[in-house]
Amino acid sequence: MAIAVTDQITLDDDEIEVSFVRSPGAGGQNVNKVATAAQLRFNVAASPNLFEAQKPRILKAAGARATKNGEIVITATRFRTQEANRRDALQRLVSLIARAVAPTKPRIPTRPTGGATKRRLEGKKRRSDVKRGRSRVVRADD
Repeated sequence: MAIAVTDQITLDDDEIEVSFVRSPGAGGQNVNKVATAAQLRFNVAASPNLFEAQKPRILKAAGARATKNGEIVITATRFRTQEANRRDALQRLVSLIARAVAPTKPRIPTRPTGGATKRRLEGKKRRSDVKRGRSRVVRADD
């Protein structure tokens, strides 16, 4: 089954590896017995469904979740069932990839308004007057 990320990107199920581990931290009687935390692994470097230009952007967006050999590891512990945590991890992977490959909006340079320039210069003049007022006064009879 294919997982749709964007209109152009779909991931195959066999590219994603999900294992279940025990959840960390306190949690009552079940936490030490049942492995409900989902640990999802996706090898970005080996994925045939991604363009080469997209792979570094995805790994950069993954941050600390990316390993040195080009894998993304996502651990989901929010829910109490394996299936809910598996869905959560998969949803987080899809949103991460979608954000990383989305085109960045180009910055349109703007100029400050005339009023903003005037206010900035008046502020500089006031500051200059304050500093000039702190200087030593020279008397004519010295």
